[in-house]
Amino acid sequence: MTLRLVALLAAAMLLSGCESRSFSMRSLPPETPAADNAAAASRFAATQSTEPGAASADTPPVTAADVPSMETYDPWERFNRFSYRFNARFDEAVFLPVADGYRRLPLFARAGVHNFFSNLSEVATVVNDGLQWQIKSGARSLGRFVVNSTIGIGGLLDVATRIHLPKAAATFDGTLARWGVHPGPYLVLPVLGPATLRNAAGLLADYGISYGINVVDLYRGDKTYAMGVVNAVDTRANTNFRYYATASPFEYETIRFLFMRRTLIEDAALHPGRRKPGDAQLPAGK
Repeated sequence: MTLRLVALLAAAMLLSGCESRSFSMRSLPPETPAADNAAAASRFAATQSTEPGAASADTPPVTAADVPSMETYDPWERFNRFSYRFNARFDEAVFLPVADGYRRLPLFARAGVHNFFSNLSEVATVVNDGLQWQIKSGARSLGRFVVNSTIGIGGLLDVATRIHLPKAAATFDGTLARWGVHPGPYLVLPVLGPATLRNAAGLLADYGISYGINVVDLYRGDKTYAMGVVNAVDTRANTNFRYYATASPFEYETIRFLFMRRTLIEDAALHPGRRKPGDAQLPAGK
């Protein structure tokens, strides 16, 4: 039990105190495989030409340039693989048992905890919106923080969403991306999981923002670590990912590819036409 407590405290420090990555409470949709498969088949058939080998009028032909590159810049692969295995073991031994116990709490209690940390993340969002010159989005996030911190009883209730102030998280990683900073090499952070060098720098900066502003003195003293543990458990309880659930010997490569693809797609949306999507997986200058 003592070892688990120490591990949780280590996780709290790595999870940047009270700061939270963007996430949401999710529930699985109803399972209707037959209907889903039939609908998918109908959509696929509608896009196909009646003549074999002919391209659909609505679907342009796929060329070699459209195929994403499988190459990923991973100069720290040895460390990353070690960190990935550590995360899998830590998840099985500590995170999942604690998260499973947390899920046994009443839904209203878990929702309150989730909303509280989500509300705290609005502080960094407001600052990053300002750095990105997204004034309208920043004003909305500030409004969400004020409404939820007052009417929402310190953020335990998400009143802002009910009055049509939707959440739009902004991180310093996104700020760097908007400024044109390259994602950098792939990196697997202990406990936190897949990232890039830019992403890791963004996490530190977001924590620095929250630590500097220090809402109601939450980022000072031992309570910072206690709240970090609760935040980490809540985040894990709302994440469906399971290590080695696919039983694939290439899970590391698959996760790396998918994470970097998402990153480069998001970057390409911020700067259309600046670089080809596959280029984002390579170091700057290659």
